Amino acid sequence: MYTLPSFKLDDDDAWSMVNEAGAGFYVRPSTAGLLSVFAPIVVDEGRRTISTHVARANDWWRDADGAEVLLLVLAASTYVSPRHYPSRLTSPGVVPTWNYVAAEIRGTVHVHDDPTWTRSQAEGQTEHFESSAETPWRVSDAPDEFIDRQVRAIVGISMAVTSIEGKSKLSQNRPEVDHDEVRRALAEGTLAEREVARWMGDA
Repeated sequence: MYTLPSFKLDDDDAWSMVNEAGAGFYVRPSTAGLLSVFAPIVVDEGRRTISTHVARANDWWRDADGAEVLLLVLAASTYVSPRHYPSRLTSPGVVPTWNYVAAEIRGTVHVHDDPTWTRSQAEGQTEHFESSAETPWRVSDAPDEFIDRQVRAIVGISMAVTSIEGKSKLSQNRPEVDHDEVRRALAEGTLAEREVARWMGDA
């Protein structure tokens, strides 16, 4: 991923962004060309392994074991108009751009076609995403027979991580007056624009 030094996230911030995003596109090569699947992301404590699962009916997992995988994560994204640049009134050489927060994670796929592994992964994944709830839902809240059927319909995936690169392009290259006006304008816009404005406030 092409990243100017001023836009680069350090590894800790990149992983924090990935955890907040919670899901991404897993892309891998195959004999039929590139295959992608959008799936949740659960990172282990050492940040060396990511786990998820995919539908058994999805061919993404077939012949995937040992393949290189690129995980693309997008946390926030929106168009930025030059009309939000006060500096254009004295320096009109401006163009539109796009603000976003994203990461690329590279690694190797391991397929787990084992109901015990997959159920454990599904339970852990559910606990991970339910952890902030006042009364979290648990897999055990559903009937065992139902969960057994659901588990048979999915295949577990783990990704051995080899690298991460995070990017936060949030008008850092603009004069402060432009950055602040972009953030103010986006904070009054669509949901996607407000999310970028939130990230700009943290940048």
